[in-house]
Amino acid sequence: MFWRALFAFIAMPGMVAFVVPALWLWQSGASLHNRWGGAVLGLGALGLLWCVRDFHVQGKGTLAPWSPPRNLVIVGLYRYSRNPMYVCVTLILLGWAVSFASPGLLAYSVFVGLAFQLRVVYGEEPWLARTYGATWEAYAKRVPRWLGRWWHGA
Repeated sequence: MFWRALFAFIAMPGMVAFVVPALWLWQSGASLHNRWGGAVLGLGALGLLWCVRDFHVQGKGTLAPWSPPRNLVIVGLYRYSRNPMYVCVTLILLGWAVSFASPGLLAYSVFVGLAFQLRVVYGEEPWLARTYGATWEAYAKRVPRWLGRWWHGA
């Protein structure tokens, strides 16, 4: 299962969050403008790795649709957001955009964020509701879709 998890990581968030921005920056010849973006990128990368680990350890699966977790993952960052992996990928993309002062990568970040919203609302949440039933419903009522309760003031 480790190899499936590794492949899923490289194939999905690895491509979106690292390969595409790196190719974009290489193609454009951009240079580093702001080191603070690296902190945002690093925070997102650490969070992403934590989420992937939780999918593997608690979920007994991967982040890939072809090998989804067998158990609903509600530990770690999933206690604060139902979708921390997507939040982390978006942070990584914003970190790239800030680090290299790239309007193109900022637009890419917004586009990916909107795609995540559509995927979650129209794809993942209905599947989770069918798969986990009352457990999912209770979890969805307790934990916000994107950011933790501290963000929403609740």
